[in-house]
Amino acid sequence: MIESDRELSAMVQELWDNDVNRLTPGKDYRISLQGKAGGSVAMNDNSDGAGYPLFTFVDENIFKKETFLEIVTPEEVAENHKFLDSIIQTSTMKIAHKYLVENNLSPKDDTQFKKQLYRIWPDSSGFEHVFVGETRGGRTVIGFHNWIQLYLQEKLGHVDYKGYSVDANSPQPDENKHILALQFSWKNGIKPKGSIFIGVSPEFEFALYTLCFLTSPNERVKVQFNFYDVEIVCHHYNQKHIGTTYPVLLKYRKPTK
Repeated sequence: MIESDRELSAMVQELWDNDVNRLTPGKDYRISLQGKAGGSVAMNDNSDGAGYPLFTFVDENIFKKETFLEIVTPEEVAENHKFLDSIIQTSTMKIAHKYLVENNLSPKDDTQFKKQLYRIWPDSSGFEHVFVGETRGGRTVIGFHNWIQLYLQEKLGHVDYKGYSVDANSPQPDENKHILALQFSWKNGIKPKGSIFIGVSPEFEFALYTLCFLTSPNERVKVQFNFYDVEIVCHHYNQKHIGTTYPVLLKYRKPTK
């Protein structure tokens, strides 16, 4: 079983370099971090470190791109293969597929590969958990690790951004980093602390999480790419499906001029 962080990091770097649909912060989208979220998870203003939405601008032309367009209709994605049809045609997923085939972790045939992905993701409801979100007991939000869903739900008034989350070991967030830990409420529930990529394409996330799931038995995998040291948390449900998965930013290496 492959579990070399260095090898996986090289693959993730290749995915990153080929993520042609990734948005550029400050140009294609802008966010407003505002204040740090309070430690309380109560649904009250005392824990709200942000009086305004997280997203101040997103170029909605991105939703004309096929994988972005498909992800905004999750109820349909859960019922058919349309999203997977578009995903496996992207350069990032083709790179991931080639690597998995070379290491005897996935079938070479696209149709069989799609069936494997469907077993790992939508059939297990892992896709809905990660990319859409769920509530537990009506008060706690679980999953919900996708920035597109966050933007769309905030635009509809269903999400209230409470501020960024940071602890003693976390890098200070800023508007140009592609990973953010945050607190928010969704409908009647609260997400005490979530962590998401921002501005990346659906195919990058899907390829990255699929790679981590199939290449490592560990539920926490550390990778380095671009200027980021990231821990990918990937819970294996019955060792067959993705239960949940998301990024945690460990370190940010400032680019040298």
